[in-house]
Amino acid sequence: QVQVVESGGGLVQAGGSLRLSCAASGDTMCINAMVWYRQVPGEERDLVAAAPNDGELFYRNSVKGRFTISRDNAKNTAFLEMNSLRPEDSAVYYCKVDIYASPTPGLPQCDGLARDYWGQGTQVTVSS
Repeated sequence: QVQVVESGGGLVQAGGSLRLSCAASGDTMCINAMVWYRQVPGEERDLVAAAPNDGELFYRNSVKGRFTISRDNAKNTAFLEMNSLRPEDSAVYYCKVDIYASPTPGLPQCDGLARDYWGQGTQVTVSS
């Protein structure tokens, strides 16, 4: 299994910044990507940013130039640096880790895992 824990949320004024952290533990060698989502009550859970092990970083259009996703691979941690925050950024932010598709040559220990694992979320509230 992979355990995922987010932290760093809070209340911030518009224009401010927050840095979210996502710590993964367990079978971290099976992680293929780390991804940030957010969800407003009554709305869909939307992709915010993604950092695959091998590939381009991805951001939804509304956060491009303001948010930065990064990873500390040695610590199995992903970060979401959020700058120039807007009230519409208010949401519960979730971290998800993607697991290599099975079977994975050289990583048989990953074959029994779920395709992804979610954290419990951290609340971000941006006041106007």
